[in-house]
Amino acid sequence: MKFLKNKTVVTIVAGLVCVIILGIAYKKRVGNQINETPVPVAAREILAREEITQDSVKIINVAASALTNNVIRYSEQLFGGETKKYVNFNTKIPEGSFFYQNAVVDWSSMPDSAWSEISDDNAIVSLSVNTKSTFGGSIYPGDKIDIYYHTYDGEKLVYGKLIEAITVLAVKDSSGYHIGQRSASQSEPAALIFSVPENLHLLLRKALALASPQDLVPVPRNTAYSESDIATSITSEYLQKLINDRCMDIPLDTVDTTTSQSINITE
Repeated sequence: MKFLKNKTVVTIVAGLVCVIILGIAYKKRVGNQINETPVPVAAREILAREEITQDSVKIINVAASALTNNVIRYSEQLFGGETKKYVNFNTKIPEGSFFYQNAVVDWSSMPDSAWSEISDDNAIVSLSVNTKSTFGGSIYPGDKIDIYYHTYDGEKLVYGKLIEAITVLAVKDSSGYHIGQRSASQSEPAALIFSVPENLHLLLRKALALASPQDLVPVPRNTAYSESDIATSITSEYLQKLINDRCMDIPLDTVDTTTSQSINITE
């Protein structure tokens, strides 16, 4: 063919082919970017710790380019499975918002879930601490600690271990935020949260009322101690008696529902 020998014609044809190829590629790329993709969003505002249910989720179509890797793309990841999903403790999901991976957790991952399932016979205790009393902030959730107590018996200073093997449920800073892992930038600890049986709970409350939080001293042990199955128990009958002798036990009062004015004393 003679026209193929003409360099000008060949150049023009080659240019047109390149333009067509580029046009097709651009159209395909743009099409992929604006391709509508169905994703779940919040049908209403969902508050922190609230369970995500089917009626709180709706599906909308959005451009694929609007989705990041952190966006949950399937409603099956939010409800209907074996494990219920909740909004994380430190956030809320506004109406119309995407669901992000870091905002959706299992209940077992919720920071305060540890004491939501404690025994009915146990009570929560919050012990005020600081960096010094936690040995440089080295006490963390899951650690087992002993509680030492110092007070006075007459003019004599008494110091000894009061309770052993208490499992720390949470460590919080002064703003109430959890300190859950070792970090160079972590806040100063302000409270240790743990759970003990009611008799130990009352004993600790009495000890705090007689002295100050600084008189109850948390002492950590090693990893083997934290992983052991040793039970939480009183380790000093002397200290227990010393505390109880300075306090008066009050019997439980229950209101008789048959008459609003009647109170039954149960011991």
